Amino acid sequence: MGLFSFFSQKGGSSPATTDVAVDPPNMARPLPEIAENIFIETLPEETDRKGGRFTAEYSNQTMETPNAVADNNINVLYAFLDQNHEGKGYDDALLNPDTSHLKQNLEALTNDLVRTLNKVKTFYEDFIQETEYHILSRGRSGMVDIVEELEMKKRIATAHMVKVREIEESTLQRKGDVQGILLSYTRGFNNGLAAISNHTILTKRF
Repeated sequence: MGLFSFFSQKGGSSPATTDVAVDPPNMARPLPEIAENIFIETLPEETDRKGGRFTAEYSNQTMETPNAVADNNINVLYAFLDQNHEGKGYDDALLNPDTSHLKQNLEALTNDLVRTLNKVKTFYEDFIQETEYHILSRGRSGMVDIVEELEMKKRIATAHMVKVREIEESTLQRKGDVQGILLSYTRGFNNGLAAISNHTILTKRF
């Protein structure tokens, strides 16, 4: 049986064809979705003290603002006073065991303390003036609660200012905290000189 006779037995009908859907050439196909992290690097989220979540950007803003405002408050002064001045004197003696070097460093320490006092004083003077302006302006607006909080801040700043002036007065007289700093540095410097003598002379046998 030939190939053409086979189709003739089906009633002369044409062979069945399968329809294939073809998109029109001008029809745009939807693009697949691309994850955001391929092109944008996201920062990890952090957890606040209350268990909530916030982005790293917000965390940086909340952490940087208080430090920027309180750069030269009384804590800066106490940080300077609490430094290990005895250890610094010891190290300086090992580098340059000269009594003239000791006198220069003692004078430099005093000048550093005076400079720190001036920075702290300027900070509190500006803060108190700004607080007084806010007290007057908020008082005219009838903000009683805000005024009370501002007055409390002013009282705290004023108390700190009194303490700063006391330290300044004792510094000018070479008493109090500055005297302790100078004694600590001198003791460390002398210990450094003793260490040099012990290492270079006393340990040698003859």
